[in-house]
Amino acid sequence: MLRKISLWICHSLRGIMWRFIVLLTQASHGSDKVTRRSQSGILIFINKAPILFYSKRQNSVETSTFGSEFTAMKQAIEMLKALRYKLRMFGIPIEGPANVYCDNEAVYKNVAMPASVLNKKMHSISYHFCREAVAAGIVRVAKEDTVTNLADIFTKVMSKLRRDELLDRFTY
Repeated sequence: MLRKISLWICHSLRGIMWRFIVLLTQASHGSDKVTRRSQSGILIFINKAPILFYSKRQNSVETSTFGSEFTAMKQAIEMLKALRYKLRMFGIPIEGPANVYCDNEAVYKNVAMPASVLNKKMHSISYHFCREAVAAGIVRVAKEDTVTNLADIFTKVMSKLRRDELLDRFTY
């Protein structure tokens, strides 16, 4: 079944001239009431069509929102690299970097600017992984306001009105 979906994506994207990838990432810090683990939410678009979504509890307990957002950013860039590789293997060229949006200003500034010092080893590893992708031209990171971040739907409990508003922005 997955192979059929992959082949369908391959054939439908081959004729399109402009291919651009947009990735939205979000983390809900300490949202699990029992273990206090954070929830990561990732949404990937190709040419304004939602291709991949991801919502999962993070493996480690983070002590700050910054750490959980950075972990979600690292997971998102890993998924993006895998998607770009798969598209290249199908013969679909991707021109230019993917636009990655997160709603945490500290994470955005740390990834966008190359002179950051982080004390925790895990944050430092995530930082270097994300910076490497920016330096290689794979991603371009920008800040997305929390109100308009579509990945919020995968990490937070929200009212029906708010959920429907977000769903209407990326579903047909």
